[in-house]
This record gives sequence, structure tokens and C-alpha cells, in this order.
Amino acid sequence: MNQIPMTVGGAEALRTELKRLKQEDRPRIIQAIADAREHGDLKENAEYHAAREQQGFCEGRIQEIEAKLSNAQIIDVTKMPDTGKVVFGVTVTLYNTSTDKEVKYKIVGDDESDIKNNLVSVNSPIARALIGKQVDDVAVVITPGGEVEYEIVSVEYL
Repeated sequence: MNQIPMTVGGAEALRTELKRLKQEDRPRIIQAIADAREHGDLKENAEYHAAREQQGFCEGRIQEIEAKLSNAQIIDVTKMPDTGKVVFGVTVTLYNTSTDKEVKYKIVGDDESDIKNNLVSVNSPIARALIGKQVDDVAVVITPGGEVEYEIVSVEYL
């Protein structure tokens, strides 16, 4: 499997979720299954079937996180030389030439992306247009509504 780029924060969030799943959710679900079994006939026992379904989701998510972490390429941009170039993990401030507005994005891994918090996936069209550019460069992003031009105002290795 290919390595998955991930920020330090993204890897830490996955580790925290994994710990919660293993130490809290898994034991709670096992207890719910045991409690539901005590109610007798399992064929028509909704609590039992719901708990088994939850167990499936929990175990599936545990496997998914463990696989991602084992293939993670954790990139700490604060330990990289600040070349001024847009690379994975940087925070970039952009000026939208058509709306006269500035926007700030951090380029992160797929699992970490959250547009509401200005975290864009490295595989998104905007990140792909920005990678390798530097301050004062113009990046053209192809969007469903047409081309959008962004001028790079700053690149921060935070």
C-alpha cells in the first residue's frame, strides 16, 4: 500500500480515536451484547442486533485507523527548511483576484480535510494548483464554475 501523507495533528487525532475505540467503545459494546444475550431469544432481540452492528462498525474503524497509521508518512512542516514554496502541511494565504477576498488554507491529508476549518486535502484541485508555487505566484484553479485565479500572499511553515 502507498504511504499516506499526514500532518502531526492528523496522526495524533487518529491515535486518539483509536485509543477511544479500543478502551471505551469496544468494552461498552461487548457489555451491551452480553446484556442483550440475557434477554433470551436472539432472533427477535433488537438490542442484540444493534450491538452486533455497532461492534462491526467499531472493529472496522479500528482496522481502518491501524492500516492508515501503519502506512502514514507523518510530515512535520515545522521541522522542514522554509523554502517559501507551497508543500504539504503549509498554511497558505491566498488573494482571490475575482472577489478581492483573502482566504487562508492549510494543506493536509485526505482524512484531515475539513473545508469549514480551512483544511484542504492535498489531492483537492486547489492544493494541486498551489503545490510548488511561492509568494506572488498566481495559481489557476479549475472549479465547476470556471477558472479562479489566486495570488499567493504568504506561505507559512506552522
